[in-house]
Amino acid sequence: MNSETGFDPALYKRFPTQGERPPGELEALEDVWCGPKGWQWITAINNNFVGVYYVGAAMLFFVLAGALAVLMRTQLAVPMNGFLPQETYNQFFTVHGTVMMFLFAVPAVEALGVLLLPQMLGARDLPFPRLSAYAFWAYLIGGLAFFGSLFFGLAPNGGWFMYPPLTSMAWSPGINADFWLLGIGFIEISAIAGAIEIIVGVLRTRAPGMTLDKLPVFAWAMLIFAGMIVIAFPSIILSTLLLELERALGWPFFDPLKGGDPLLWQHLFWFFGHPEVYIIFLPAAGAMSTIIPAMARTPLVGHRLVVLAMLATGFISFGVWAHHMFTTGMPTISTSFFSAASMAVSVPAGVQVFAWIATLAAGRMRFNTPGLFVVGGLIIFVMGGLTGVMVAMVPFDWQAHDSYFIVAHLHYVLIGGMVFPMFAAIYYWLPMTSSRPLSERLGKWVFWLMFAGMHLTFLPMHLTGLMGMPRRVYTWLPDRGWEWPNLISTVGAFLFAAAVLVWIIDMARNFRPFGGRDAGNVFDGPGLEWLPTGLYSVRSIPVVTSLYPLWDQKRLAADVEAGRYFLPNTATGERETLVTSTLNAEPQYLQRMPKPSAWHVWAAVFTAAFFLLLTVQAYWPSVICGVLGVYCMLQWCWFLDRPLAQTTVDIGAGITVPTYASGPSSHGWLAMVITLVVAGMVAALAGFSYVFLWSRNPANWAPPPGTLSMACVVAGNAAAALLAWLSCRSLRLARPRGAVVAAVMMAAAAALIVGAWRLDLDAWWAAGLRPAVNAQGATVYALLSWQGCFAGIIALMGPYAVLRWLAGHVRADRPSTYDLIALFIVYSAGQGAFAALLPRLFPGG
Repeated sequence: MNSETGFDPALYKRFPTQGERPPGELEALEDVWCGPKGWQWITAINNNFVGVYYVGAAMLFFVLAGALAVLMRTQLAVPMNGFLPQETYNQFFTVHGTVMMFLFAVPAVEALGVLLLPQMLGARDLPFPRLSAYAFWAYLIGGLAFFGSLFFGLAPNGGWFMYPPLTSMAWSPGINADFWLLGIGFIEISAIAGAIEIIVGVLRTRAPGMTLDKLPVFAWAMLIFAGMIVIAFPSIILSTLLLELERALGWPFFDPLKGGDPLLWQHLFWFFGHPEVYIIFLPAAGAMSTIIPAMARTPLVGHRLVVLAMLATGFISFGVWAHHMFTTGMPTISTSFFSAASMAVSVPAGVQVFAWIATLAAGRMRFNTPGLFVVGGLIIFVMGGLTGVMVAMVPFDWQAHDSYFIVAHLHYVLIGGMVFPMFAAIYYWLPMTSSRPLSERLGKWVFWLMFAGMHLTFLPMHLTGLMGMPRRVYTWLPDRGWEWPNLISTVGAFLFAAAVLVWIIDMARNFRPFGGRDAGNVFDGPGLEWLPTGLYSVRSIPVVTSLYPLWDQKRLAADVEAGRYFLPNTATGERETLVTSTLNAEPQYLQRMPKPSAWHVWAAVFTAAFFLLLTVQAYWPSVICGVLGVYCMLQWCWFLDRPLAQTTVDIGAGITVPTYASGPSSHGWLAMVITLVVAGMVAALAGFSYVFLWSRNPANWAPPPGTLSMACVVAGNAAAALLAWLSCRSLRLARPRGAVVAAVMMAAAAALIVGAWRLDLDAWWAAGLRPAVNAQGATVYALLSWQGCFAGIIALMGPYAVLRWLAGHVRADRPSTYDLIALFIVYSAGQGAFAALLPRLFPGG
């Protein structure tokens, strides 16, 4: 027996090898997982649909941002050009960078994960399909609204990095900057939602037998990618909130006249911004490590080293953010540390590059379209990495900073490390979801036009940068030796655009999704994603015994198609998938998947409307949309965790699993823990902001309120955490009045959290601290505001918990709702204590 799950691996040998399963099983699966009809495609939640929508939307934003780049290069083709006015150019420049970084690069690889991971892991779907669908619709609506601001002259114009004081109200009046701050903060929330889905999916919905040692390298890359999002993206969410509070309410986080500091923005922004480069690169590298073995027809050389290198890249990348700030006057010891870290991060990237080269050398490379794109991407990325080592050296960075050399370096890294691998992935995996593959002839035209256009565009920029051309300028003076390099760059941009146009034509001619069977494994790939599939993903969930199952398990595809493995039929009459253990992928329980509905779509619409209406200062309509959005989310969640007559089901080979799980063993618990890690990062970074601003101006920090209020706040939060724990314990005891006592205690815990927050707020107000007066007040009230958001959520959770009990959805044998609410309350209690203790005890409290 396996000590982790209680399942004996020998049971897997019981799967029959007889002929076809009864045809009724397949019909039942097709009925349960049927596709949408008519306008129902909007409400679809199956990853086969949402993944295609997601990838399509990301590529749409790539094309839109690319069109802006061509217009910008036209403006810069010759000196003193008047093709674009200065303000229009600044808006194009800002939107181009923002869309490429926030609306294309990260969403594109996340979309690829949503589309591929269930098939690659041998699962029926990701564990929270509505969450994926919600993230997509929120991203699409918010992204289109953001890009549409260009047509009304309301687009941001402060650069995609939005440095204050340039973006403060004094220098950027109007609502242009607010579109960026509220829009991007909202879009990053959808990215975090997708990351939670990916982490839980990779860890808990793998096919039985797919231990971590047999996990595909692309799944490893997506797991690390999602973990980095959870750690890094809270920083951009916090920084956008702080700048918006300064602009809207006058809280001086970045105003040095009131104790703020613009460098705080740079620290927060680049703590997100530099890991984001590796957040973009790692999934693309995972795709490269998957496609190259298929193209070379040989296993990846150094698979374990590549996985360790990706883990090392993710870890080291969080220690290099300040290399963007070498020219800000940081202490020498700081610049030395960040310079060393910036060079060290190239070592694990080099391990992956050498593994790819060794794999190409060990196999027989096929230079078809995916093969050309992976080799081209490898060449371009190495060139960008070499200039990256150059700018990691402080003396060189002082010379090249804010010049076109940096523009060239950035684009070489991003195009070689993400765009070319993305096109390789599209050409390689598109036959998995389309009835026709893309054209090889047109694909090679796309590659060579793109490869030539990329070098013609960005290679001359190294020269113009070293010759002194600054970045972020809309025109330039003649007779500086920049004429030919700029003209060549513009010609290259048009060549690159021609490549994208040919690709669009190829897609229009050949891409046929949702039209019956797909084109199949045309490149002889070794992964589970090439198994015969339907809208239910795989006909039966296989047992995996190899890192390259289709190469090593010769009968696997036929046995899966014949229904000889797990869940050949729907065990409960609903959509289902297996939840397996984290380490050894042993079956633990059956997860029932939700059916399509419109609630997640409406939730996305109202959430987007809430942020957009805030931008135009329509506060009451914004509040109404926020309330409607919360109502839709509650409706979305209401029928989850509903009782089922079958407590256990046979999933095949005589193995019986439960249909319900709660506590730390459930996938919902893991998702809540990840969500609270995101919240904890925001709180920790808000605490960093408080300490950083104190260090810049300690003399003007006023004394905090007395210790009595601090003790009461901490005690109230501790009591709330204890009551929440006791509520879950009381429910599980299954005593006659246990459920009543549990509901009352949960409501009381919620009331204590709200009360402790209000007490803390009143204590600071009574002490005379005001948020708009100085940086101390701004940061203290920022901490209180963040805790206030959690108090507000808990104020909804308390009545929700009682209503769930009254409706019969919470019982001693189904405590999941109370478990998750209790976990949220315990975290909120700790956060509330942190918000009370930090500003009172530091400094000198």
